[in-house]
Amino acid sequence: MPISGNVAIIGVGVTRFGELFEQSYTDLLIEAAYAAYQDAGIDPSEIEAAWLGTAFPQLNALLGDDGSSLTDPLNLPNIPVTRVANLCATGMEAVRAAALAVAAGEYQMVLALGVEKMREVSPRGSLVARHITETHPLLTKGRTAPGMFAVLANRYFQEFGYDRRTLAKVAVKNHYNGSLNDGAHFRKPITEDQVLNAPMVADPLGLFDCCPTTDGAAAVILTTTAIARRLKKDYVLIKGAGVASWGGYFSVQFRPDFDFLGFPSTRAAAAQAYRQAGITDPRRQIDVAECHDCFTITELINYEDLGFCDRGEGGKLITEGVTTLEGGLPVNVSGGLKATGHPVGATGVRMIAEITNQIRGRQGKRQVKNAHTGLAHTLGGPGVISCVMVLGR
Repeated sequence: MPISGNVAIIGVGVTRFGELFEQSYTDLLIEAAYAAYQDAGIDPSEIEAAWLGTAFPQLNALLGDDGSSLTDPLNLPNIPVTRVANLCATGMEAVRAAALAVAAGEYQMVLALGVEKMREVSPRGSLVARHITETHPLLTKGRTAPGMFAVLANRYFQEFGYDRRTLAKVAVKNHYNGSLNDGAHFRKPITEDQVLNAPMVADPLGLFDCCPTTDGAAAVILTTTAIARRLKKDYVLIKGAGVASWGGYFSVQFRPDFDFLGFPSTRAAAAQAYRQAGITDPRRQIDVAECHDCFTITELINYEDLGFCDRGEGGKLITEGVTTLEGGLPVNVSGGLKATGHPVGATGVRMIAEITNQIRGRQGKRQVKNAHTGLAHTLGGPGVISCVMVLGR
């Protein structure tokens, strides 16, 4: 049967995100899983299969490299576990895979969990080091994530007339939202002057334009809609789920058809999810969204690729306050990757949990009024892989 309307999320669990030196990979995994069990009101023994999202197991002595990283600490022997790695779309892809297995009728109660420990080494000792030691000696020389997205920011400014002040509005919005989120990595509001006067990382992206390197975990419990109804759970439905890949990790920015103004993978994944969910006007039909904001420019471009506005109008949307907590289409009310943090394997699952709880009306100070339909979106690498989910009652 199709995924749309037939798979229900009945439990979510999210750890605090941040520099969690006092907690191990398995500590975070256990905390997220048991929070989800409690939310769903189920016993761990009811889990029939699981999907584990970890993008960088080499940072933690290969924890997260296989299914036993989940089954051993959670005491779930002899169940199938699939380890998922799909760049920054890892966590959401784990949820999507779990949902497809439920929709196919293979399992009735499953767990999707994302976890990443990224602060045991310095940023230069992790992702930057991998580019230097493990990849192409020419194509990756001097290549960093801020550098890749800075190219898009400069092109966006040149094409549409925006500047760093436009990006600053994204950072201010998301840090304010993060101040309302007890689980966020950064929980203090900032000003536009702070953003504009911060040290430059890769022109035009400054310190506050970039998301932090973070530890954290998140989990969701999924079942069939029929079972959720029978158990009288406070459930949320997966209405649509799409994933798409476009270009190669090292080759995409050399493609002559890449215009540095948007991500074809996001547009394709969104089209799949919208078709399944019956979304024809995202700006009107989506009540709340969590979209990938690894850098402030990424959020603006994602507004456009997700169909919230026309091309070139992302800067207008943030300037007019449309995507603020009180705006017409609140985006990243959790604080986004920018303030909540980005433990890569956990991020997509955390987004699903945020939207689920928004639809349930559980988010307190950052609750969006009348949130009936929500969207979650992740974007991997330099924009080569994207996952989009639409959730609703």
